[in-house]
Amino acid sequence: MADIDVKICGLTSVEAIEAAADAGAAYAGFVFYDPSPRNIRPREAPGLVKHVPKGMKRVGVFVEPEDSLLERAIAAARLDVVQLHGEERPERLKSIKARLDVDIWKAIPVSAASDLDRARLYRDHADMILFDARTPKASRLPGGMGIAFDWKFLSHFSHKMPWGLSGGLTAENVTEATATTGATMLDVSSGVESEPGVKDPARISAFMEAVKAV
Repeated sequence: MADIDVKICGLTSVEAIEAAADAGAAYAGFVFYDPSPRNIRPREAPGLVKHVPKGMKRVGVFVEPEDSLLERAIAAARLDVVQLHGEERPERLKSIKARLDVDIWKAIPVSAASDLDRARLYRDHADMILFDARTPKASRLPGGMGIAFDWKFLSHFSHKMPWGLSGGLTAENVTEATATTGATMLDVSSGVESEPGVKDPARISAFMEAVKAV
């Protein structure tokens, strides 16, 4: 299998950032969404991102953000990537990409095999698709709840653009997840936490070791 890149998402502390970097994660993820237990505000971002080493890319996660939030967060966190995790339409991605010098990732919620087809709508506007588990309708959170979808949906799925796997990943199941899907990019959040919003350096290390062993 090709090398696997990992994003540790929802980083809120220097300790967690350093653990992710030391373990070899390719991406540091920061959530800019008030309802999330991992939310940070743009004014908090500079003090965190200064600990992200050179070569590790910074990803900002947003849910249907207003332009003002995007612009403030991109500037404050020096973001390389904007990840959109709501109901954003392809036209919204096109608009953002035309104005802001960042890559754009689009999360696609999955609960059935037919959901994968929605990714094709973003083919001309997203730099990467993230297939994530669909969260319960009552939840205000679009992700980060430790829920996985049936990975077999992706076992024979053909997609021409880069894509990654998210949702319910842990050190214990990542071997099965990658073997089933062939994913070469993984996005983990709750699976490396001791409680919602609190990253555990030991779990980050264990997850990365499991990935390296794939």
